[in-house]
Amino acid sequence: MRFLVDQAVSWQIARDLKAAGHDAVHVRDIGLAAANDESVLQRAVEERRVVITQDTDFGTLLTTTGARRPSVILLRLRDGRPEVYTRALLESLRATQEDLQQGVIVVVGDAAIRIRRLSGI
Repeated sequence: MRFLVDQAVSWQIARDLKAAGHDAVHVRDIGLAAANDESVLQRAVEERRVVITQDTDFGTLLTTTGARRPSVILLRLRDGRPEVYTRALLESLRATQEDLQQGVIVVVGDAAIRIRRLSGI
């Protein structure tokens, strides 16, 4: 899969996702470290990437505008170490990969993964 890792998430996540065979870039590596959320979402749409973030504003922007893309993975884990995030992301992809291609917000928490479809919002 193709991912765009937001500034609120460690650059190490992009590195680890690449090592696992995914196409992942961090916003700082493409000149978007100081970009607003709308610019990050637009870049993700243009490059067909899933945004990985800890910022709930992305979900709010998508739902209030009625956008169907891009998909967003919202990380809501207590342990913020990059290796914990990477493990949780890779495990969640098994269950959400197909959904992520359709336009969803996936919330990855300590106890559960929640999926909210963007279509029809």
